[in-house]
Amino acid sequence: MRKGFTRRPQPDAPAAHTKNYITPNGLQRLKDEHRFLLTRERPAVTEVVAWAAGNGDRSENADYKYGKRRLRQIDGRIRFLTKRIEAAEVVDPEAPRAGQSKTRAFFGATVRYANAAGAERVVSIVGTDEVDLKRNHVSWVSPLGRALMKSSAGDSVVLHAPGGAEELSVLDVSYEHIAVEPFREPPGAEASAKGVSRRP
Repeated sequence: MRKGFTRRPQPDAPAAHTKNYITPNGLQRLKDEHRFLLTRERPAVTEVVAWAAGNGDRSENADYKYGKRRLRQIDGRIRFLTKRIEAAEVVDPEAPRAGQSKTRAFFGATVRYANAAGAERVVSIVGTDEVDLKRNHVSWVSPLGRALMKSSAGDSVVLHAPGGAEELSVLDVSYEHIAVEPFREPPGAEASAKGVSRRP
């Protein structure tokens, strides 16, 4: 077993947060949510606000107040998604790789490792917008993602977590399809309730 992969998170690496590395499926999910908010949810909420505004005193109009607050939330989310999509650097985990990039863990890798007690775990290294702990998808800038980065089978790495340092043994590094949960219309979205009449 090779040693030498003991590295601490590097606070002086601003580049780590400027590029939004993301898988093709992850980017598609952001685009789907962006499209839903822009073309369906925002127009539906705008319609509610316009309807509520015509109901008299706005200072005591709960529909109007809620609608305006919801519009601000939607606009904030649209701005956030727009920036994330514009900064996206798409990396396909299934793209052919050569040399060390085939056997070392980089963005998009699926890594099998064991802790000191011998318990094994498999994680996929994804973008910050794709983190899904139920699917074992960890961010490439998380403590675990950073610890595993550039390692290969047989390496021993040290995870520096809030609970202390832990040594991990890398057992396998592969590049395969990473299934990202697709965007789903949230329950209770205004766009899905559009069929309900708002006439008094």
